[in-house]
Amino acid sequence: MEPRRKFLSDSLLGGAALMAGLSPGIRGAVWAAGSDAPEKKEVKIGFIPLTDCASVVMAAAKGFDKKYGITIVPSKEASWAAVRDKLVNGELDASHVLYGLIYGVQMGIGGPKKDMAVLMNLNHNGQAFCLSRKLYDKGVTDATSLAALIKKEKGEYTFAQTFPTGTHAMWLYYWLATYGINPFTDVKTITVPPPQMVANMRVGNMDGYCVGEPWHVRAIVDKIGFTAETTQGLWKDHPEKTLGTTMEWLQKNPNTARAMTAAILEAGRWIDASDANKKETAKVIAEKSYVNTDVDVIEGRMLGQYDNGIGKKWQDPNNMKFFNDGAVNFPYLSDGMWFMTQHRRWGLLKEDPDYLAVAKKVNQIEIYKEAAAAAKVNLPKDVMRTSKLIDGVVWDGKDPAKYAGGFKVKVA
Repeated sequence: MEPRRKFLSDSLLGGAALMAGLSPGIRGAVWAAGSDAPEKKEVKIGFIPLTDCASVVMAAAKGFDKKYGITIVPSKEASWAAVRDKLVNGELDASHVLYGLIYGVQMGIGGPKKDMAVLMNLNHNGQAFCLSRKLYDKGVTDATSLAALIKKEKGEYTFAQTFPTGTHAMWLYYWLATYGINPFTDVKTITVPPPQMVANMRVGNMDGYCVGEPWHVRAIVDKIGFTAETTQGLWKDHPEKTLGTTMEWLQKNPNTARAMTAAILEAGRWIDASDANKKETAKVIAEKSYVNTDVDVIEGRMLGQYDNGIGKKWQDPNNMKFFNDGAVNFPYLSDGMWFMTQHRRWGLLKEDPDYLAVAKKVNQIEIYKEAAAAAKVNLPKDVMRTSKLIDGVVWDGKDPAKYAGGFKVKVA
């Protein structure tokens, strides 16, 4: 047996304690397989044209997948709704997908109810809030001046997010609410696929939006919008996209899931390792088959070089991260729980779920630990983490129901 496979077999699958931590279905499938060999040699992974699809794309482009005995086939998708449908019906093995989408499907909101799995987090940070030049011409430069304008000039203000239960919807609602703007009564919110954001703002369909890069820089370059705030300004090192799949697929393909996760972990580590690697990544994902935009529209913010389009330039140390010594990728239970607290806050969930139990079911910590061991990636000390958001409120996962109900601006 070759050394790597022996390491995987002995260290990862041989430990009785680790196997006991897996759900019975997954544990049985591993034993039935009789080895650590991937059940599927080719895996189709969906992605949306966004900068944060980079680790999925680069896992294939740089051959990290081959190291683990699989071939990753990235599949470009048109919208998050399409990703959801293709995951649920099995057309995709897994996907670069919104954290909140996975939890929405798990809870039966924003689509059909199906048991889902988060294998890893793909990135932290790197999204933003874009406002129109029309608002800028009226004196709006940030959320405070936006709130003042909405209060002074009554009218219909429209803001776009990318999926009703997704990360961008939750960031947008949280940001507006922090400044006293109720996203459901004071303004109108609509759903627009990420690559269509700029075109929709150009024709006047919305006053602002929250989406991932590079669709903020594109708006600035095209002189139709500006960055009012970044999502890392809302929550430093916030969770963003995940590598998601269905529990049904995971139970049939646990070894493939581990191999896929390890390969993408290595790709994220490679991207974060140097500016040269980030530049190479920007060049690859800018291609027509991936994000389909100019390289420099992607590259700058990947390197932390920010220009808000209305006169401010800065080097942001909290730019998009794909690895950060593994801190990015661990599927913290508190991250999954947070999205459910916001779904509850905004009335998407009609009652408080058992937040911790659901997160333990969805976030595949044991599979992740196996993949991290294979890729020699460090693990955090705890499955929960503590963060202070833009409004000064601390989230630590300890009392999610109290947290969800404690916001001044919410759906009653």
